[in-house]
Amino acid sequence: MSGRIDHAEGNRPGIGSDDRGSAGHRSRPGASRRQWLQQAAALSVGATGILGPGSAARAQAQAPAASLVLGDQAGGLRALFEAARTLEGAPFAWRWANFQGAAPLFEAHRSGAVDTAMAGDLPVLAAAVGKTPLKIVATRVGQPDSLGIVVQGDSPLGKVADLRGKTVIVSSARGSISQYQLYGALEEAGVKREEVTVKFVLPTDAAAAFASRQIDAWAIFDPYYTIALQQGGRILRDGRGINTALGFITATEAALADPAKRAAIVQYLDRLARAGDWALAHREAYAQVYTQLTRLPIDASRIITGRAAIAARPVTQADVTALQTVADRSARDGILPVRVDVAAITDMQVWRGAV
Repeated sequence: MSGRIDHAEGNRPGIGSDDRGSAGHRSRPGASRRQWLQQAAALSVGATGILGPGSAARAQAQAPAASLVLGDQAGGLRALFEAARTLEGAPFAWRWANFQGAAPLFEAHRSGAVDTAMAGDLPVLAAAVGKTPLKIVATRVGQPDSLGIVVQGDSPLGKVADLRGKTVIVSSARGSISQYQLYGALEEAGVKREEVTVKFVLPTDAAAAFASRQIDAWAIFDPYYTIALQQGGRILRDGRGINTALGFITATEAALADPAKRAAIVQYLDRLARAGDWALAHREAYAQVYTQLTRLPIDASRIITGRAAIAARPVTQADVTALQTVADRSARDGILPVRVDVAAITDMQVWRGAV
């Protein structure tokens, strides 16, 4: 896993930041490229972390049953827990490991550097193809308009069919929800994939290219999606009718095989569900904390948190069926090299719901 997990609790650094600059950019459409990149950079990092409640000495004194490394993307889970405060008093120690996209997160998952991860449907499948020893243990439900294909505000591209002969940047890597979104949109518009040049770039690098007007179109997900739109981008096609809007929490097989860690993961999921319930009932408070942690403008944070995958629940058979549809279509379209058996990578017995 690249980067370090070394930020102490109480410093409250911005997600992926080193505490430079003011705590709250207020960018507007037409803001400078530097401001755009500062916002995007605040959401990027190989891995940053924060130790769970109190100091290491306190954690040792309390003798927690287990210690978990919780994988996160762009600080989304951490912001939710910081707002809802449902990790406070947890009977296990934890630390956050934050990544800018699913690809580097699952690299850490595969190596055992994180115990849990959160991602959309296709990245979980791609991780399974990559022999990541994981099990899906919970489902998160979001909004399908939290990702899409973005072009410059003054771009001549007016519909997906206009992408013929153009280059589309997909974030973050092969097997991302953005790739699935793009291929679904192209099929819908009757555009053959070979008629479009597709390049895979991590979100912050793609943000720089988009801000510099070096690319024709960008297939991207929140929070980067909302940032691009707030900085003058225009939606060519969003995820409605294409993406499932389902996200999943996964745990490593090694963590689940450890009785203490398995029990801690159940506690973590219980608290995640309660955090989601709190956020749904206190949307403004959630957005305010998200802004404090990410240093994004409050109007952007309201949009991002308003359509994020907040609600958490046990995995259902309907979820398995929906994800299997994504797996089958992705194998058919060559997004994934092989078909994934979703039931084989799902464990419905780990978590039955918050009590």
